[in-house]
Amino acid sequence: MSAGDQRTLRDAFYRDPYPHYARARRADGLTWIPEAEAWLVARDDDVREVLRRAEDFSSANALLPDVPVSEAALGVLARGFGPRPTVVSSDGAAHRHYRTPLNQGLAPGRVDAVLPYAREQACELLDAFASDGSAELVGAYARRLPGLVIGRLIGLDPADVPAAVHGGYRAEELLFRPLTPSGQAAAAEDVVALQVLLDGYVRDRRAHPREDLCSDLVAALAPGDGELTLEQRHELVANLQNLLIAGFLTTSALISTALLHLLGDREQWSLLCSDPLVTEAAVEECARFDTAIQAFRRVTTRPVTLAGTRLPAGAAVLVAYASANRDEQRHAGADRFDIRRPVDRRHLAFGHGPHTCPGARLARAQLRLTLELFSRVLPGLRLDERCPPPSMRPTLIHRSPQTLHVTW
Repeated sequence: MSAGDQRTLRDAFYRDPYPHYARARRADGLTWIPEAEAWLVARDDDVREVLRRAEDFSSANALLPDVPVSEAALGVLARGFGPRPTVVSSDGAAHRHYRTPLNQGLAPGRVDAVLPYAREQACELLDAFASDGSAELVGAYARRLPGLVIGRLIGLDPADVPAAVHGGYRAEELLFRPLTPSGQAAAAEDVVALQVLLDGYVRDRRAHPREDLCSDLVAALAPGDGELTLEQRHELVANLQNLLIAGFLTTSALISTALLHLLGDREQWSLLCSDPLVTEAAVEECARFDTAIQAFRRVTTRPVTLAGTRLPAGAAVLVAYASANRDEQRHAGADRFDIRRPVDRRHLAFGHGPHTCPGARLARAQLRLTLELFSRVLPGLRLDERCPPPSMRPTLIHRSPQTLHVTW
């Protein structure tokens, strides 16, 4: 099979993986997915087992690129900061080392303290188009609010947030989308620009620490007050870049996908507008039904048996949170989107075990305030039927509509 054919199959799988998930949940054992070149872990119990057994199922390949990076792009990236382990791609003691400052920086008190700013920014974004009668919500809102919020927590100057968000999306394109060699080189230039920007913040916080996540990371990963070594800067930039991208990419996907499903069902949108008490249930149902992070890769560290399937050491597995969230053994009527369900946080939209998302509280809060704001200010909001139906981005890392045209 040619690389182009493989890419076509993979994109089709990424755009609509749910039929694959359903077949895999019904099958005996695990199912090999050639599109992802991995064993699909699809049932809720099996997903939870993998996530609990980090010693057997390592996260080292969690962010394995889908496409090879060209020599031209590698030459550009060499001018920036090299890849280093992060909280997403490490296990055991190293994972705890990277995670500790994130747990502190995203603790309930820190999140609650940033929410007034998040509401203020959400209102400003909405005000910018509220009188227009129509909008494209991914670009006008969903891609912007999470960047502003995580930027505030990290300690970025608001003027730097657009460039930081742009660089984050370009990093995703470079590693997971098919680009020409020159296109990859151009994306790499944007990634290096982001790294240089973050390195400036890292070195500034070493000299002038503040009450922000950037300072927390510097203090945790490079204890002391001496000048940072080059290796410390590489490690800090990698982890700060991971935090930034994780902070806006998946929350943006969560917001836009939630609005897509709510606006696609007038009865449920009307219910949300008329009864604010269902907002909490709506947040959980949106996260469960069409999960932003569909799956992460894991690799076996030794021969193991899972769901009756014998796997050798080094086997690639695709741990599908989104499939577990459609498992009828865990959620009744799992393929039905229904915000009238009782509030239920047993889903796996934010992971499970050691790698549970430390930013789950922040993501939930941004979706909740978005639903409260839009249902109050624009109760007549609906999908714009003059535009083609939304199509989903071909990715498992931040499943979301490419565009979301609405009118009111």
